[in-house]
Amino acid sequence: MPGADFLQLDPARAGRGNLTAWLVETVRDAVSDGRLAPGDRLPATRVLADQLGCSRGVVVDAYRRLTDEGLLSGRHGGGTTVRAAWAQSSAPEPWPVRGAGPADAGTRPADAGTRPADAGTRPAGAGTRPAGAGTRPAGTGAGLVGVSSRPTPPSGLAGVMPPELTGPATSATDLIDLSPGLPDLSAFPRAAWARAERAALSGLTSSELGYGDPRGLPALRTALAGWLARTRGLRAHPDDILVVNGVSQGLTLLARTLGARGLRRIGFEDPGSFGAREHLRRWDLEPVPVPVDQDGLDVAALGRTGVDAVVVTPAHQFPTGVVLAPDRRRELVAWARAAPSSGPGLPGRLVIEDDYDAEHRYDRPPVPALRALATDHVVHLGSVSKSLAPAIRIGWLLAPAALQAELVEARYWSDLAGPALSQLALAHFITTGGFERHLRQVRRRHRARRDALLAALATHLPGSTAHGVAAGLHLLVTVPGIDDAAVVRRAGGAGVRMQPLSAHRLGEGPSGLVIGYAASTPDQLHEAVHRIAQVLE
Repeated sequence: MPGADFLQLDPARAGRGNLTAWLVETVRDAVSDGRLAPGDRLPATRVLADQLGCSRGVVVDAYRRLTDEGLLSGRHGGGTTVRAAWAQSSAPEPWPVRGAGPADAGTRPADAGTRPADAGTRPAGAGTRPAGAGTRPAGTGAGLVGVSSRPTPPSGLAGVMPPELTGPATSATDLIDLSPGLPDLSAFPRAAWARAERAALSGLTSSELGYGDPRGLPALRTALAGWLARTRGLRAHPDDILVVNGVSQGLTLLARTLGARGLRRIGFEDPGSFGAREHLRRWDLEPVPVPVDQDGLDVAALGRTGVDAVVVTPAHQFPTGVVLAPDRRRELVAWARAAPSSGPGLPGRLVIEDDYDAEHRYDRPPVPALRALATDHVVHLGSVSKSLAPAIRIGWLLAPAALQAELVEARYWSDLAGPALSQLALAHFITTGGFERHLRQVRRRHRARRDALLAALATHLPGSTAHGVAAGLHLLVTVPGIDDAAVVRRAGGAGVRMQPLSAHRLGEGPSGLVIGYAASTPDQLHEAVHRIAQVLE
């Protein structure tokens, strides 16, 4: 693995023969600018050396120098942690709730929530709903005001599609499900998570059993702030983080907030996630297709659409698997900053970054989050659905200051706050290093399964081409001359579930098969590709 997610370390950036000095300087800078906070644990020397592809002595020497400087401390069996102080900003004022809460909300505790200090004031008219949004269709749940009653597929976003697009299966026992976006649920760290929940319960205060902060519990937001700084290059105060029930809820809150400000059209990658696209449509935003090529989103084409916001998956584009190229990143940020938004009430142009599959990489250096380049124009979304399990229902949203207060208020009126126990358990899992250990284990497991899928393709489909190999939980496989939708339907009859590339498109383009590999064993992957080859014959 050429590089570490820790501080986005890429040894290619170090001068020849100066790896130790480069590592010392990088860690020193991270402590200075706040990406590493007091008490943060550094990776074990053996683990970091393996990730960087260097001798353990390089890392040991770097840690020793930093310890001698007083920046780090270490003890046998306790790991190496940061000692240097990091100035925290003052606590923000309490977050006000307008009017009375829902009938079952009771009285919010004094510490139940705070408004981000720099969130700004709500623009005039931002609190009004679009015409026709005040009634709820029969049968919809509380908090889904103004949602249309048309049926919508489940929104696991990237991975879920209606059955008619994936084809029937011969039987439940015979089915091999290669749907993209399915994580390896058998790898969920049950014992470690149980310990984290016990630790959370033992330290749970009475106030934390009430209606909590709508932004999420402070313990989790603090843990996430450190985690995102160390692994995604994002420097954010815990008060800038909004904990949500996955990327799905994050998109819902954004769609409702931007819709209330007058946004009606939003740029969307083409091809791009069918689930995320339909999710936005359900909240009355019309996705406008923007082409994706081998370098990611075509920013020049984006500029011609006239939209003021766009959804992108820059770390591992779904479904093509490409990484947004460095020049495209710069162009996208320039597009966001080039001119004020023409949309009524919008705080400038917005890029919504779905950090899809960022944790899962095998053969390439880490890619920093796009938000690090333009915090005033980029909304960052992430979750643990693919790295732990969708059932945990925890994600995070970082938005420009001008949107924060409205998003927090929308979160509050959606469901008051998220469950406390799972938030505290995840905070414990992150701060004790359990999350990082789990990611290392599943990366090895996923890489072996990816290699098995590639071997099966080489054996049974030698004329195919696999795309997006270096990262993620799925491959895009192209086979010349096929009707991908028909192949997927026939494969479903043969007991293999996958997705056609054409279902993720709005415009014209080549066909392909979107095949997930994380949830299947190597033997199952070989059998599935064998069945697909028989279908193609």
